[in-house]
Amino acid sequence: MFSVTRMLSMVLILGNVMLQYVSSQNAGFVKSPMSETKLTGDAFELYCDVMGNPVPEIQWWYADINRADSFKQLWDGARKRRVSINTAYGANGVSVLAISRLTLEDAGVYECRASNDPRRNDLRQNPSITWIRTQATISVLQKPRINASDQEIVQPKTAQEVPITLHCNLTNSHSMHQETFWMKNKQEIPNTRTNHKNTEYKINKPRAEDSGEYMCVYIFKSAPNVSASIEVKAAPEIIGHKRSENKKEGNNATLYCKSVGYPHPVWMWRKKLGRGSYIDIDNSTGRFFIINKHNYTELNITGLDISTDPGEYVCNASNIIGSKESMTILRVRSQLAPLWPFLGVLAEIIILVVIIVVYERRKRPDEVLDDDEPVAPIKTNSTNNHKDKNVRQRNTN
Repeated sequence: MFSVTRMLSMVLILGNVMLQYVSSQNAGFVKSPMSETKLTGDAFELYCDVMGNPVPEIQWWYADINRADSFKQLWDGARKRRVSINTAYGANGVSVLAISRLTLEDAGVYECRASNDPRRNDLRQNPSITWIRTQATISVLQKPRINASDQEIVQPKTAQEVPITLHCNLTNSHSMHQETFWMKNKQEIPNTRTNHKNTEYKINKPRAEDSGEYMCVYIFKSAPNVSASIEVKAAPEIIGHKRSENKKEGNNATLYCKSVGYPHPVWMWRKKLGRGSYIDIDNSTGRFFIINKHNYTELNITGLDISTDPGEYVCNASNIIGSKESMTILRVRSQLAPLWPFLGVLAEIIILVVIIVVYERRKRPDEVLDDDEPVAPIKTNSTNNHKDKNVRQRNTN
């Protein structure tokens, strides 16, 4: 009996050991950091995704390109807080290394290390055995210099329109220049590509809609693109708004305004109270909701009140150059408004019937004809009457 019990215990121990061995998994990389070439002043991010059971620990290390065998561990906040390390552990271990405001000294080999070996932090163990590694090389080049024109301001409409010309000139570069083109608000402007280092873009008849952020972009053969920004500013011009809105009480209403101009305006909604006075509208009332997005604003009013909500609403767009406003008229009808035409016709019919009844009751009796009365007067023979007057009377005596 004792031998059987001892045998069962050994089987259970061996089973637990085998189950633990089967459920454990060595660390392995799902996503490794990629090598990049950057310019001074830019930033980069390296991603490292590791799987394993238990979830592996992740570390970041760095070595100068000329001393690739001498690695130093990186910590969050290093290099005057330009280094940021964010690591999360879940089903996998995921870590992101980010470095901003790059300098030439940031070039080097960056290494992601991962391990779930329980002996990984034992100084007596060889790190090359307990830790797996993957590397990325970051090259940092001196950013080329571009001389660009200053900001421009679109003047209000005048009889004589003055064209605006934007200039860019690439003065030095680290690699062979291939091509140049212009962009407006992060969209390429068609037909602006050229192979000249000195480039310009001309706006012949500038309007508010021509304002925005312009960029001259230079493309190199073996280096990242480089660009310079030029701002063209203009006062807001409202190009679209809802002129009027007709709604029923209890329903919701939406008013909006669209504008052009740069920088993007600050929007404000007001309601006219009368005699030139206004009240500002914001999101604090519970029934008014304002949504602003660049050159667009929207005012939503819920549960319309027929006594307080009708009136004139004004949207105002303002930036550092100027301001513009437009008005929308909101009308709120009663819930019975669709019945008004029918009720009007019904009232007219009732009034007409009453008039007829009253008129019939007030007729005079002599206006009523008897059934025996002849319809037309009887004609008399006037000639016979005249003859009778001329007949002499005889004396019978």
